[in-house]
Amino acid sequence: MLQVAITIKDTAWQALTGDIETTCQDILQQVWAALDVDSQAAWVSMLLAGDGELQALNQQFRGQDKPTNVLSFPSPEAIVAGDDALDVLGDIALSYQTIQREADEQSKNVVHHLTHLLVHGLLHLLGYDHEQDDDAAVMEQLEIDILGQMGLANPYDHPDELA
Repeated sequence: MLQVAITIKDTAWQALTGDIETTCQDILQQVWAALDVDSQAAWVSMLLAGDGELQALNQQFRGQDKPTNVLSFPSPEAIVAGDDALDVLGDIALSYQTIQREADEQSKNVVHHLTHLLVHGLLHLLGYDHEQDDDAAVMEQLEIDILGQMGLANPYDHPDELA
């Protein structure tokens, strides 16, 4: 079971779906199930913000003074909840404006694009990266496979991301 704590810093997120928190939690639960990871209990925090906040985080942690769609901050820690260990995976931060802009520019359904970015962000928390070509190929294929299990087409081949 993946537990998700969500902080909404930009109210534009509420316009995306009737209940953005439930939408994000449902997406991450589906991704978690598709990954079939060893950990039975894990925790992720999410920040649903805007371009200003993501630009500040991107500058602070990556040295890039521009907004971005998603940032992931993995945590190697685990906290104990009673008798069960709860793996603290880390934090995912997303920018509404960048995600909406990219979806519009690429003629994508914005919720499908958000889903792809949540898959991408969660994979980063689990140690996947795309710094080297070989690693990028592995990560992208895993994204494609997970999205396929969720009924979404390959976002790298299909501009509309519809299955």
